[in-house]
Amino acid sequence: MRRSSAQGVLYGQAVANVAGISNSDLECMDFLNLEGRATAGRLAEVTGLTTGAITGVVDRLEKAGYVRRERDDADRRKVFIVIVPEATAQIGQLYVPMQQAMQKLWSRYTDEELRLLLRFATDGYKGVLEATEALKTVIDTPPEKRASLKTPKSRR
Repeated sequence: MRRSSAQGVLYGQAVANVAGISNSDLECMDFLNLEGRATAGRLAEVTGLTTGAITGVVDRLEKAGYVRRERDDADRRKVFIVIVPEATAQIGQLYVPMQQAMQKLWSRYTDEELRLLLRFATDGYKGVLEATEALKTVIDTPPEKRASLKTPKSRR
Protein backbone atom coordinates (compact mmCIF):
# COMPACT_ATOMS: atom_id res chain seq x y z
CA MET A 1 0.00 0.00 0.00
CA ARG A 2 2.83 2.40 0.83
CA ARG A 3 4.53 1.72 -2.51
CA SER A 4 1.25 2.17 -4.38
CA SER A 5 0.52 5.39 -2.51
CA ALA A 6 4.01 6.73 -3.14
CA GLN A 7 3.81 5.81 -6.83
CA GLY A 8 0.44 7.56 -7.07
CA VAL A 9 2.02 10.69 -5.64
CA LEU A 10 4.86 10.45 -8.17
CA TYR A 11 2.39 9.94 -11.02
CA GLY A 12 0.44 12.98 -9.85
CA GLN A 13 3.65 14.99 -9.71
CA ALA A 14 4.45 14.01 -13.30
CA VAL A 15 0.93 15.06 -14.38
CA ALA A 16 1.30 18.37 -12.53
CA ASN A 17 4.67 18.97 -14.20
CA VAL A 18 3.21 18.39 -17.67
CA ALA A 19 0.24 20.64 -16.81
CA GLY A 20 2.60 23.36 -15.61
CA ILE A 21 1.21 23.52 -12.07
CA SER A 22 2.33 22.32 -8.66
CA ASN A 23 1.30 19.01 -7.15
CA SER A 24 -0.69 20.75 -4.41
CA ASP A 25 -2.50 22.81 -7.06
CA LEU A 26 -3.36 19.57 -8.88
CA GLU A 27 -4.67 18.03 -5.65
CA CYS A 28 -6.90 21.08 -5.12
CA MET A 29 -8.25 20.62 -8.65
CA ASP A 30 -8.97 16.99 -7.83
CA PHE A 31 -11.03 18.08 -4.82
CA LEU A 32 -12.88 20.53 -7.07
CA ASN A 33 -13.59 17.69 -9.51
CA LEU A 34 -14.99 15.61 -6.64
CA GLU A 35 -16.99 18.44 -5.05
CA GLY A 36 -18.21 20.06 -8.26
CA ARG A 37 -17.52 23.53 -6.93
CA ALA A 38 -16.31 24.85 -3.61
CA THR A 39 -15.59 28.01 -1.71
CA ALA A 40 -12.02 28.84 -0.80
CA GLY A 41 -12.93 28.02 2.81
CA ARG A 42 -14.13 24.54 1.82
CA LEU A 43 -10.94 23.92 -0.17
CA ALA A 44 -8.90 24.96 2.87
CA GLU A 45 -10.94 22.59 5.01
CA VAL A 46 -10.52 19.52 2.78
CA THR A 47 -6.86 20.12 1.97
CA GLY A 48 -5.62 21.34 5.34
CA LEU A 49 -4.09 24.40 3.67
CA THR A 50 -4.63 27.86 5.10
CA THR A 51 -7.12 30.16 3.41
CA GLY A 52 -4.18 32.37 2.43
CA ALA A 53 -2.46 29.44 0.73
CA ILE A 54 -5.72 28.53 -1.02
CA THR A 55 -5.98 32.08 -2.39
CA GLY A 56 -2.55 31.56 -3.97
CA VAL A 57 -3.58 28.18 -5.37
CA VAL A 58 -6.78 29.59 -6.87
CA ASP A 59 -4.92 32.59 -8.32
CA ARG A 60 -2.40 30.27 -10.02
CA LEU A 61 -5.05 27.87 -11.31
CA GLU A 62 -7.18 30.75 -12.58
CA LYS A 63 -4.18 32.31 -14.35
CA ALA A 64 -3.43 28.92 -15.96
CA GLY A 65 -7.06 28.69 -17.12
CA TYR A 66 -8.01 25.62 -15.06
CA VAL A 67 -10.54 27.26 -12.71
CA ARG A 68 -12.68 30.34 -12.47
CA ARG A 69 -14.36 32.20 -9.65
CA GLU A 70 -18.15 32.48 -9.71
CA ARG A 71 -20.33 34.56 -7.43
CA ASP A 72 -23.28 32.81 -5.82
CA ASP A 73 -26.57 33.98 -7.35
CA ALA A 74 -28.32 33.98 -3.97
CA ASP A 75 -25.52 35.63 -1.97
CA ARG A 76 -23.23 37.82 -4.08
CA ARG A 77 -20.68 37.91 -1.25
CA LYS A 78 -20.07 34.16 -1.59
CA VAL A 79 -17.59 33.09 -4.26
CA PHE A 80 -17.27 29.55 -5.59
CA ILE A 81 -14.25 28.09 -7.32
CA VAL A 82 -15.23 25.94 -10.31
CA ILE A 83 -13.17 23.97 -12.77
CA VAL A 84 -13.05 24.90 -16.45
CA PRO A 85 -14.07 21.55 -17.99
CA GLU A 86 -12.34 22.05 -21.33
CA ALA A 87 -9.01 22.85 -19.69
CA THR A 88 -9.19 20.12 -17.06
CA ALA A 89 -10.11 17.55 -19.72
CA GLN A 90 -6.58 17.99 -21.07
CA ILE A 91 -5.21 17.01 -17.66
CA GLY A 92 -7.63 14.09 -17.54
CA GLN A 93 -6.06 12.72 -20.71
CA LEU A 94 -2.78 12.34 -18.82
CA TYR A 95 -4.48 9.78 -16.57
CA VAL A 96 -5.57 7.54 -19.46
CA PRO A 97 -2.47 5.28 -19.24
CA MET A 98 -3.12 4.71 -15.53
CA GLN A 99 -6.83 4.05 -16.14
CA GLN A 100 -5.98 1.53 -18.87
CA ALA A 101 -3.43 -0.24 -16.68
CA MET A 102 -5.83 -0.45 -13.76
CA GLN A 103 -8.72 -1.68 -15.90
CA LYS A 104 -6.47 -4.39 -17.32
CA LEU A 105 -5.61 -5.52 -13.78
CA TRP A 106 -9.18 -5.30 -12.50
CA SER A 107 -10.48 -7.40 -15.39
CA ARG A 108 -8.77 -10.42 -13.78
CA TYR A 109 -10.97 -10.22 -10.66
CA THR A 110 -14.44 -11.65 -10.11
CA ASP A 111 -17.29 -9.35 -9.11
CA GLU A 112 -17.06 -10.70 -5.56
CA GLU A 113 -13.33 -9.93 -5.40
CA LEU A 114 -13.93 -6.45 -6.79
CA ARG A 115 -16.55 -5.79 -4.09
CA LEU A 116 -14.01 -6.84 -1.44
CA LEU A 117 -11.36 -4.58 -2.97
CA LEU A 118 -13.81 -1.69 -3.08
CA ARG A 119 -14.66 -2.23 0.57
CA PHE A 120 -10.94 -2.41 1.41
CA ALA A 121 -10.24 0.84 -0.45
CA THR A 122 -13.23 2.61 1.12
CA ASP A 123 -12.28 1.46 4.61
CA GLY A 124 -8.68 2.50 3.96
CA TYR A 125 -9.84 5.97 2.95
CA LYS A 126 -11.86 6.26 6.15
CA GLY A 127 -8.81 5.16 8.13
CA VAL A 128 -6.65 7.82 6.49
CA LEU A 129 -9.27 10.48 7.30
CA GLU A 130 -9.35 9.35 10.93
CA ALA A 131 -5.55 9.33 11.14
CA THR A 132 -5.37 12.79 9.56
CA GLU A 133 -7.74 14.20 12.18
CA ALA A 134 -5.72 12.56 14.95
CA LEU A 135 -2.49 14.00 13.55
CA LYS A 136 -4.04 17.48 13.34
CA THR A 137 -4.82 17.20 17.05
CA VAL A 138 -1.20 16.29 17.77
CA ILE A 139 0.11 19.12 15.59
CA ASP A 140 -2.18 21.63 17.33
CA THR A 141 -0.81 20.58 20.74
CA PRO A 142 2.39 22.25 21.95
CA PRO A 143 5.34 19.82 21.68
CA GLU A 144 5.87 19.69 25.43
CA LYS A 145 2.25 18.57 25.96
CA ARG A 146 2.06 15.96 23.21
CA ALA A 147 1.65 12.32 24.10
CA SER A 148 4.27 10.19 22.43
CA LEU A 149 3.15 8.52 19.24
CA LYS A 150 3.73 4.78 19.17
CA THR A 151 3.28 2.28 16.40
CA PRO A 152 0.57 -0.22 17.37
CA LYS A 153 1.53 -3.86 17.65
CA SER A 154 0.76 -5.84 14.51
CA ARG A 155 -2.14 -8.30 14.68
CA ARG A 156 -0.19 -10.82 12.62
